[in-house]
Amino acid sequence: MKRNIRTAVSALAVTGLAFGLGACSEAANKAADQVDKAVNETYEVTYEVTGKGVESIDYHGGSGTAMEPKLEKETKPTTPWKKTVTLKGIMPAAVMPIALDPSDLTCKVIHEGKVIKEAKGQEAMAGGCVAVSPIAG
Repeated sequence: MKRNIRTAVSALAVTGLAFGLGACSEAANKAADQVDKAVNETYEVTYEVTGKGVESIDYHGGSGTAMEPKLEKETKPTTPWKKTVTLKGIMPAAVMPIALDPSDLTCKVIHEGKVIKEAKGQEAMAGGCVAVSPIAG
């Protein structure tokens, strides 16, 4: 009798595990599809930097991968500086200016005509303007 009960409980456990794993697998496949879509889509942003004495500007220009973007650099740019780039999927939009005197420094990230990130002064130089991808958000 105990053997029959153990066999029945084991069979139920295996069946439950199989259904549970199937549901997890389906959810994982849906999540993977959403990530693939987000990584392969593109979006356009415009970076703007204003201020005096800007030594350099680093920014994500779209090269590299969505998870590992490569920085591009402009040295001794004329300000006001503006650059429109196409980024991939979940790649964050980022522009990081360096200035001798950050007191009047401003950076912006603009997407579809709206400022999605702005920083001024020391904040602009310390962290720049980094915005979450609108595809990821």
